[in-house]
Amino acid sequence: MEKFEYCAPCLFGIEGILGDELRRMGAEDVRPENGRVLFSGGLNTMVRANIGSRYAERIQILMGRFTAMSFEELFQGVKALPWERFISRQDAFPVKGWSLNSQLHSVPDCQAIVKKAVVERLKNVYGIQWFDECDGKCQIQFTIMKDEVTLLLDTSGVGLHKRGYRAVAGGAPIKETLAAAIVDVTRARRARLVCDPCCGSGTLLIEAAMAARGIAPGVRRTFSAMYWDSIPSEVWKEERQLARERQREVEFAAWGGDIDPAVLSLVADNAAKANVADCITTTPADIKDFRPEGESGTVLCNPPYGERLLDVKAAEELYKVMGKVFVPKPGWSYAIISPHEQFETLFGRPADKRRKLYNGMLKCQLYMYYK
Repeated sequence: MEKFEYCAPCLFGIEGILGDELRRMGAEDVRPENGRVLFSGGLNTMVRANIGSRYAERIQILMGRFTAMSFEELFQGVKALPWERFISRQDAFPVKGWSLNSQLHSVPDCQAIVKKAVVERLKNVYGIQWFDECDGKCQIQFTIMKDEVTLLLDTSGVGLHKRGYRAVAGGAPIKETLAAAIVDVTRARRARLVCDPCCGSGTLLIEAAMAARGIAPGVRRTFSAMYWDSIPSEVWKEERQLARERQREVEFAAWGGDIDPAVLSLVADNAAKANVADCITTTPADIKDFRPEGESGTVLCNPPYGERLLDVKAAEELYKVMGKVFVPKPGWSYAIISPHEQFETLFGRPADKRRKLYNGMLKCQLYMYYK
């Protein structure tokens, strides 16, 4: 079986979670690094990761790495790579990238050199002088860090956090990949009841339901590499079918509350698109009225931070309210993500466990209470 090197960029703080997920998918030589996970495998591995990964931002083919301190070295290094393995005569292959702490610091110039080198390589292979670039899109990305050049070919297209169920979000949405990571860290997918009293458009609840039922996040969406001649369509059909066969029926329920009744209609619409509407209910409710009812449950919460929707004082008052209503109770656990450095003081008690996560570029802590 032909094997390739791949790169899966991810949010900072969830590299280990993503690495474990890729291993479960059968990926080989899995190597978590800062903000990404490298791995290897065949074409099926790449397709499976696109369809099934809950935590990766995208899946890229690692075409090559080399050192370049001049434009000539960059040109020759790029030209030596086997671009024809994936880029056909008609495919579009735009170039983007960045450079940091390197001799080659002009990104536009590097873009032009990379494009020219790929064109020269393909001209020699295909024996043609002009490329129409009218078919599938093969996005080339370069990174240059301390003169170390990495060339990548994107297979995902639209970022993998775009599951397809959230066309419209609430005012302060959490990224789907981060929500899925919170579900993993808190083991909410194993809970019988998951609650979010500040649910907004319902992303945490939907990701928990999808994980509980084993619904692959990308099973119904499209990817750039689906349109490449180099990857047989049968591979995509096979992996989608396997993903559907892994879905399961489990006892799972989720409840969401929000003070804005209008936003709850988004939860219903999004849950229906994600095929989990039957296990999610919502109620217009103020968080001050929340009570942990029943034998057990997991509360997940992404409250407004102050930097976005509420002013800081209002956000701090909300944290105080949460500390009063999220009371210790056997069988119940609470997880709140926040960037506020004094969250535990405002909440009223120290977390039993904390984990550093990033919501975009905003450094946060996931505060977990289970005692």
